[in-house]
Amino acid sequence: MPKHRQLTIEQFKTRFEKVKEKGWVKSKRKGPTGVGQTLEQLIGMKENNVALPDLGTVELKAHRIGSASMITLFTFNRKAWKMKPLAAIKKYGTKDENGRLGMYFTMARTPNSMGLLLYVDDAIISVRHISGEVVAEWELETLTKRFMQKVPGLVLVSAFSEMRGDTEWFKYDRAQVLTETSVSIIHNQLIAGNILVDLRLHDKGTSARNHGTGFRATEDKLTLLFKNIKEL
Repeated sequence: MPKHRQLTIEQFKTRFEKVKEKGWVKSKRKGPTGVGQTLEQLIGMKENNVALPDLGTVELKAHRIGSASMITLFTFNRKAWKMKPLAAIKKYGTKDENGRLGMYFTMARTPNSMGLLLYVDDAIISVRHISGEVVAEWELETLTKRFMQKVPGLVLVSAFSEMRGDTEWFKYDRAQVLTETSVSIIHNQLIAGNILVDLRLHDKGTSARNHGTGFRATEDKLTLLFKNIKEL
């Protein structure tokens, strides 16, 4: 396929209307990435970006309607750890199949098997133990700035999906431009459980190997994370 420059939002809108007119289309690739890869090929995009006025290029994200799959919005560790990571692993970690101790936990507001939970108040969220010991914490204002830095906007395409035999088919239904968030939105979505926090670190002997704390959201709840939603 020839290389295309990034599309303006108007160019994208015109091409997307033509995709919608096709109705059901056969997936170009098996597996979870099929919905995005098929859309890119139909629209003729080499790069997975659309140019938005005032924001520069933003990511195009296609998802299956009703999908509970999660995506990582951003990672953020800086100055978050209140315990030394290695000490936290030794105290609260679990062993993997190779016997390596680690903390690979998706944190929610209910305690996990090690008694760790996500605690949310008006200004701060923290990973803490039911005893009250704080493992790591983040200011909501700092998190919100990080979110807007990493995801200033999103073009979200929603598609119906069905399997015909062992082949997936898509019907691309709508496109929305999502921009801007706020501290109160991030706070409310953490409370609602629509943003989860992934700890991803393990014992490397004399230190901890940290792959970055991931802040993740369910694909079909992405619109709830933004202040401005515009239908295309």
